Amino acid sequence: MSKEQIMERLTEIFRDVFDDENIEISDSTTADDIEAWDSLEHITLISAVEKAFKMRFTMREVSGMKNVGEMAEIILERGK
Repeated sequence: MSKEQIMERLTEIFRDVFDDENIEISDSTTADDIEAWDSLEHITLISAVEKAFKMRFTMREVSGMKNVGEMAEIILERGK
């Protein structure tokens, strides 16, 4: 799976989790960029991403992610 494909799938997940079809994400997207992205929604988002990509993030990965780009990179690395 390419990074572009991962970002497309992540966009679908973000739109579903935050119930907003207008959400556009990029590598630099953070919780500050999406109004509804609070700590509770973060857990929902991580769970949805893990389910969609059939993987589990470590606690270190989750706490260390600074933006969507880092999330996509972890998914890309796991897929290799």
